[in-house]
Parts: sequence; structure tokens; C-alpha cells
Amino acid sequence: MTEPFNKGPNCWQCQHFGISYDPKLPYLCRLMGFKTRMLPAIEVLRADGQYCQGFTPKPDPQESKLPKSIWA
Repeated sequence: MTEPFNKGPNCWQCQHFGISYDPKLPYLCRLMGFKTRMLPAIEVLRADGQYCQGFTPKPDPQESKLPKSIWA
């Protein structure tokens, strides 16, 4: 029995992941430069046999790098 895809990187949490306007290839990886019908991490696993090595987590929106207001 095969194990479900749950140990590798989550494309939805990667800063290189994007949505394309192509209905046939709706997902894209900006780092590797390709569009795909499935999540890019699954395509990388299928093609390479390894989990995606380019995963970079999205920055935390709660930790803004803007300086705090002097009025707050």
C-alpha cells in the first residue's frame, strides 16, 4: 500500500508557489519555472523521486518588517 503524500513540503506554504491563468495548468513553481496540473511538489517527487529541495516558507504576515508607529 502506498503512503499518502503528507511528509513533503506544502506548496501552499511556499513563497515560490503560484496560481496561473491557464485552466489546463493551474499551478506554477516560480523557482523551477514550470506550470502543472498537480501541485508542483508532487510533480517534483514523481520526476525526481525526492521531495522538493526548493521549498522556502512564506514570511509570517504577523511579523511585519515595517517599523512600529510612534503613536501606538
